[in-house]
Amino acid sequence: MKRIKSIVEWQSLLNYSTEQPFLLFKISMTCFSSLSAKKELQTLVTDLPIYVVIVQMDNKVSKAIESDLNVKHESPQLLILKDGKAIWQATHYHIKNTIVTEAIEMYC
Repeated sequence: MKRIKSIVEWQSLLNYSTEQPFLLFKISMTCFSSLSAKKELQTLVTDLPIYVVIVQMDNKVSKAIESDLNVKHESPQLLILKDGKAIWQATHYHIKNTIVTEAIEMYC
């Protein structure tokens, strides 16, 4: 997982999604369900890049994501981005390897 720390990085990734779909993971470092979701993603087997936003540390980036994608903020939240849009999302305890793998197969 590569951390997104700036709005410039986020805008670049949003443009990159037209070439390559990727996973975007928003996490709260003080939330048990976020830590559980992170463990799930660390064992996920996928060729898609995974980017992470730590909500407490990069709140401006988190808000830009919410605004640019028109997707209500949740934490934890996992999005699949493709062609500049969030085409799938899961939150909280729905971030599981089996569910994410199925979504990748279906949407990518």
